[in-house]
Amino acid sequence: MADHESDGGLAVVTGASTGIGYELAKCAAQDGYDLIIAADEERINQAAAHLREFGTSVDAVEADLSTLEGVDRLVERITASGRSVDLLMANAGRGLGKAFLDQDFHAARKVVDTNITGTIYLIHEIGNQMRSRGEGRILLTGSIAGFMPGSYQAVYNGTKAFINSFSFALREELKDSGVTVSCLMPGATETEFFRRADLLDTSIGQAKKDDAGEVARIGYDAMMDGEGDVVSGWKNKVQAAVANVTPASVLAHQHANMTKPGSGAK
Repeated sequence: MADHESDGGLAVVTGASTGIGYELAKCAAQDGYDLIIAADEERINQAAAHLREFGTSVDAVEADLSTLEGVDRLVERITASGRSVDLLMANAGRGLGKAFLDQDFHAARKVVDTNITGTIYLIHEIGNQMRSRGEGRILLTGSIAGFMPGSYQAVYNGTKAFINSFSFALREELKDSGVTVSCLMPGATETEFFRRADLLDTSIGQAKKDDAGEVARIGYDAMMDGEGDVVSGWKNKVQAAVANVTPASVLAHQHANMTKPGSGAK
């Protein structure tokens, strides 16, 4: 484990009620950062209670981060703290299984608005503050899903392709500013994601997955070390490398085998 002790800085983590987001917040709390954590569910308050056990200040914000109003609520809470954000971990994300034309469009749009619109709006707000100060660290949670066309998860994979790309572009723009941008690209991780995305009857939904705590630690350390990107887990590194040299049509077919409804064991 890397040594990244804080002198009482502030970390903001979205999607922090469970899974990778909660584990990222825990990494920061263990390093002595005070926290402002956000999610679109009441469980964010339970997460805050657990995180306070590390001895840091934790403020929980329940807000729908797929909306500009929800992001504004989070930014207002940050502003009210009177403190600068040292670490911004933009982790909030949403998935959705089944064929695109069979999905409820409003649910599909919420995936886009959560994963892309809310994320880049928050980064625009906080990133400008960091650039003005000449310091800060940003971590986006992308995915190796962004390397492949996501049959039966088409909107989700498309949003992660955006995040992966956006993070590299933003990193280049900020390279001389004192602000670092990192992108964590996990594979399938043991979180609430697959249940929420209605993927439990699929091959990938039933497969063995990576530990959320280990994935978060890899991403957190990469951010603290100023790395541009990190793919967590050797199997995911291999999958990402293969995806870079495989035709998109082949990747789409392979993805379908993992995510087609009913593809899991009966």
